[in-house]
Amino acid sequence: MLRRVFATAAVVVALSSLLTAPAEAWGWGRYLALGDSVAFGYRPDAGADYANPANFSGYAEKYASLRGLRLANASCPGETTGSMLDVNAPSNGCENGYRKAFPLHVSYPGAQVGYAVQYLRAHRDTRLVTLTIGANDMFLCQKSTPDHCTGPDFQVALDQASRNLATILAALRAEYHGDLVLVSYYSLDYRDAAQVAQVKAIDSALSQVTHRYHGKVADGFTAFLIASLRTGGDPCAAGLLIKLPTGGCDVHPTAAGHRALAAALAFAAR
Repeated sequence: MLRRVFATAAVVVALSSLLTAPAEAWGWGRYLALGDSVAFGYRPDAGADYANPANFSGYAEKYASLRGLRLANASCPGETTGSMLDVNAPSNGCENGYRKAFPLHVSYPGAQVGYAVQYLRAHRDTRLVTLTIGANDMFLCQKSTPDHCTGPDFQVALDQASRNLATILAALRAEYHGDLVLVSYYSLDYRDAAQVAQVKAIDSALSQVTHRYHGKVADGFTAFLIASLRTGGDPCAAGLLIKLPTGGCDVHPTAAGHRALAAALAFAAR
């Protein structure tokens, strides 16, 4: 109980700081956001909005605006840890889907990590790098294994994602020694013990890798948990996830969900 109280207080303080601190608190420098559809600010069934990436805004855009940072968001919906390193590696709809049909926030050839390295080499005034990656590795595992990634294959996929993340972070650290923050994943339903256990395992494994490379972790899991306490642990009912016209919610955050992630980022990067 005390741990939950302290976590609640930390998130509240972070959110208050994020919403009230003027942009002049930093006011200069660059911010590089990397990762998948969560980092991109993706919304499903967005229609004509897909033609203009400015129509998509997530935690990275919120944080950059409030801190006065110049943002380059290189994330791609469907990106995996593997495809982030090599465009020929399996993705969940990035290289073989979204990038072919629609523009990203920033345009670049080749793999996302290649762009990131070149960006960091060219922009020594970069003050923050964030990363949300790994969930699509598990989605691919769910699609390709007989037990839908609920047995030993889950650990195999998670171990591979961890190795890939280590390669990604090593490449970034070769050029950049500033603040590096992993924005961790949230549960889609905190009442589902099995789903919660999987998300915690993913977050734990990727966080361990991040810490090895002297990075910080923005606790998206706890941010969503706290924000959905009033609905008994249901982020969908709490308005943190995008509602589907057929009922239920998509896996992607709403504006309120991204505010919760931005608050976690503010606390981690304080």
